[in-house]
Amino acid sequence: MNKSTAKTPISISLGVIGGSGAYDLLANKALGENINTLTLETPFGESAPIHHFRAGNLEYLFLSRHGEKDYSITAPFVNYRANIYALKECGVDRIISWSGPGIINTFFKPGEYVLPNDIIDETKNRQTTFFKNRGIGFIRQDSPFCPQIQKVVHDSMHSLGLPHHEQGVYVCSEGPRLETPAEIKKFRLYGGDLIGMTLVPELFLARELEICYASICYLTNFAEGTVTREFKTGELFEGMQTNQEKKQVEKSISHFPSILAGTFLNLYKTKRACHCKDAMDRYKKKGVINDDWHTWLGPA
Repeated sequence: MNKSTAKTPISISLGVIGGSGAYDLLANKALGENINTLTLETPFGESAPIHHFRAGNLEYLFLSRHGEKDYSITAPFVNYRANIYALKECGVDRIISWSGPGIINTFFKPGEYVLPNDIIDETKNRQTTFFKNRGIGFIRQDSPFCPQIQKVVHDSMHSLGLPHHEQGVYVCSEGPRLETPAEIKKFRLYGGDLIGMTLVPELFLARELEICYASICYLTNFAEGTVTREFKTGELFEGMQTNQEKKQVEKSISHFPSILAGTFLNLYKTKRACHCKDAMDRYKKKGVINDDWHTWLGPA
């Protein structure tokens, strides 16, 4: 594995951040031809390994959020700033992530896909900005997930015949523990549909560096208190997921290589026309920052 403390010679515009199950796809070599793997040392620490993949005529970068061989790092301890910095350094201007949240709104079912369009931040202890101790970063969040990527993902999934929900409010909790029934009731009153632990601060950091970011959620289980489930020791989610639901979830994960391939093909044909790329434009016009994003950053 190569490591670099300088600018990498790679310049790839599309990046993927894989959530739960990403390590299985890596192990099964389901993501294409792995041309190279590198880890970058950033001002915020070392990034996760970044895999340079080729799938047909397309190239993209892939980062497994939770580890390379198993679920080895939980959501509150992921170095989100290092990962987003490293992808930006590698030329990425569009990120598609995936995540496996639980279900608050029982209109949704385990194994289904949701393209979240809004988010509620319930994290507590994470470093959520690159601009620590700086006077910048006052960025509008009318569309926290890039609507242009969302539309391309929707069209790609539709062409593959994969049903999905086009909207959902994702609540991001701190973790690593799961939520209590009272917390889920509170989040439902807030208008939350899904409950996960990973998308914050990832999407906000991407916007700070003017990277487009959208996420595909595959639903893993009903959240605590939404349905009655017997407690089972020694099992994933301690009985909150049935065997049939587990099979449906595994099937959903298996479709990600096809979803990504179709999405990338369409993204390469689509010029960036969203507001994500201009998130810091106000500060540039004022002369507070210049076009070199490295100079925008505050201390670690």
